[in-house]
Amino acid sequence: MRLNYVKTDPWKIIEDSFNPNQVEASESIFSLGNGAMGHRANFEEQYSGKTFQGSYAAGVYYPDKTKVGWWKNGYPKYFAKVINAPNWIGIDVYCNKAVVDLNTATIHDFRRTLDMQSGLYNRTVTLTTSKGIKLTINSSRFLTLFQEELGCIKYSVKLHEHEAQIKICPYIDSSIKNKDSNWNDQFWEYMGQGSDDNFAILHNKTSKSEFDLCTYQGVSFYLNSEPSGAYSCKEIEGRIAFEMEVNLAPHEEIVVEKMGGYCTSLQQPQKKHQNHVKKIVQVALQKGFDALLDLQKKQWDKIWEMADISIEGDIKAQQGIRFNIFQLNQTYTGKNPLLNIGPKGFTGEKYGGSTYWDTEAYCFPFYMATKNELVAENLLNYRYNHLEKAIENAAKLGFTDGAALYPMVTMNGEECHNEWEITFEEIHRNAAIAFAIYNYERYTGKTVYFETKGIDVLVGVVRFWTQRMNFSVQKNQYVILGVTGPNEYENNVDNNWYTNYAAKWCLEYVCIRLAQILKEKPNVHKAIYDRLGLSKSEVLDWKEKSIGIYLPYDSRHGVFLQQDGFLDKDLKKASLIPSKQRPLNQHWSWDRILRSPYIKQADVLQGFYFFEDHFSSDQLKNNFDFYEPYTVHESSLSPSIHAVLAASLGRVEQAYNFYLQTSRLDLDDYNAEVDEGLHITSMAGTWISIVEGFGGMRIKNDAIYFSPQLPKAWDSFSFKINFRNSVIELSVSKKNSSLRLIEGVPVSVFLNKKQVILNAESSIKHP
Repeated sequence: MRLNYVKTDPWKIIEDSFNPNQVEASESIFSLGNGAMGHRANFEEQYSGKTFQGSYAAGVYYPDKTKVGWWKNGYPKYFAKVINAPNWIGIDVYCNKAVVDLNTATIHDFRRTLDMQSGLYNRTVTLTTSKGIKLTINSSRFLTLFQEELGCIKYSVKLHEHEAQIKICPYIDSSIKNKDSNWNDQFWEYMGQGSDDNFAILHNKTSKSEFDLCTYQGVSFYLNSEPSGAYSCKEIEGRIAFEMEVNLAPHEEIVVEKMGGYCTSLQQPQKKHQNHVKKIVQVALQKGFDALLDLQKKQWDKIWEMADISIEGDIKAQQGIRFNIFQLNQTYTGKNPLLNIGPKGFTGEKYGGSTYWDTEAYCFPFYMATKNELVAENLLNYRYNHLEKAIENAAKLGFTDGAALYPMVTMNGEECHNEWEITFEEIHRNAAIAFAIYNYERYTGKTVYFETKGIDVLVGVVRFWTQRMNFSVQKNQYVILGVTGPNEYENNVDNNWYTNYAAKWCLEYVCIRLAQILKEKPNVHKAIYDRLGLSKSEVLDWKEKSIGIYLPYDSRHGVFLQQDGFLDKDLKKASLIPSKQRPLNQHWSWDRILRSPYIKQADVLQGFYFFEDHFSSDQLKNNFDFYEPYTVHESSLSPSIHAVLAASLGRVEQAYNFYLQTSRLDLDDYNAEVDEGLHITSMAGTWISIVEGFGGMRIKNDAIYFSPQLPKAWDSFSFKINFRNSVIELSVSKKNSSLRLIEGVPVSVFLNKKQVILNAESSIKHP
């Protein structure tokens, strides 16, 4: 069932009524983050209704133990979980000694907005308490981009026709629980606390992983706009609250400005936490909420100046893409090389907050084109720095000689997933990491990274592929058995086409680049061979195996087969599935799903997306037309890839429908699971669906190409791309398409196959 309550607006997410059944969904949709911390849109005041409390510090996790009931050597010892951090946003409100609770009060008016231009969350509610007192609560908050440890709240309570005693209590509290906990483990250990005037701090440490975290707050109280020092401090172990109690006359107002957040051992040593955050609080309270908000707006202006995609004529599409871009920028900033991008970001606990292949396959192009090369390089370095761990992971499974299997799920380079099909079988993630290195080199034109770091990763990956495949005497080819492809609705299959083709490409790519380096930079070539213990015979073996890999194909249908035996399934189209049985993963048994022909996400077509130039348009058409009718798109990653491929086939309206699905996946809750958190990594796919789909952007032969197409519902669209330190803007309207250089050096561009050197004085248009 899709959500229909979010109002359409080009720059805002708006909810203008209160429904207790929508609270958890809204907590996801209105989430905030700044790359270092984030939280769901929980109410500051107490709420006794159904809620998903969640606040998270980037990179902080708990290694939840894995139990295996039977012998499975190599199985991960733990499953990493992002853990709910102590509550820093809490503000209790009491009216005539009774707690204010939206679940028990009578709600008259309710409105909340998320302003994506500034990252500001606002909430206004007018209610009558259980004791008959009418009041209005106004709350505004944001997480600063300029100070990653700092969040700011401005919270007020105003009476209507009756006088009343109001007590307002901003607090920090470490007595929190995780929604996702298998063993009822205590995730946080209490380490101490303290308060001083209007400043309070809690010290905690994670069990097992031993991350230090301080939760802090500083407060200023105002009575009818005048500062007030009439408050007290109340402490119990694990909780510190400041309390101000006043008798308010009708229309009088009490306001608290609260500055708080987290500082972790990933940012500062624990012994420096208190002094560090106390200085932050002092500066923040001195400036005040409104001045800090002005700074915040300037920071977001800089982001939007580069990252915005403007769409005219279709507000739903406009809101969708900006929501996606906004959440991506809230999740990852590229500042800390220890961090990566979790599928849920700061919006929920599903997937453990860990790094998946989504980063390289979907997110990498977005950050490379909208940020800069250093941010993209940080994402690559995340994997390079974990190479030894990847080699260890492979060794646990019996692989040798430097073979590397990057984890499907990780926080620190170790595999930490507890599903067999993913941990051992979904090995295609190795290829996505290799493709990101290729993509970086293709996009930047720089070879240094490949020669110094990228090749180390690639050799480990290639050594894994050569050991993972075996020679089939029956087929007289190399096969890869017992795998799961991107389509996770088929497990433990033989010769998944995407996996086999990706392995083949990895081998070929490394062999080709090593030959180029030998020809152009023999000294670099020797250094690589010496550092990695390579030999001519080993590289020749790679070449032989790349040629000999088996790729399942059916000549009758003219398509590559998902895997051996796919045509043995009962090939009924997805359109025949009753709507009440969708999504399948919430209605069908796993056994039934695995035996069905239904595809969770692009699999063969994922290969056509990555390796587009390897196939003809007829091959794409045949495979797209064959597989898409069996695809249920129950992975958030699926619609965007189909949008790009549909656009490349000239099927603009079909691409548009896929775009709406990916861009509004959470806003309209296509998969009926937004209450668990947002699909952050798939949001990068939304960006891809416009830039590479409707914009037709490609990087080929050291030049950038555009082949724009305009959906009927749109009057125009435009976006900017940072390509080799030059910022290029593409604008597409019903009349024509144009390119202009915003800043940087002249660059060779192609618009609908017409080449021009774009400089500050020139632009290119095409009807």
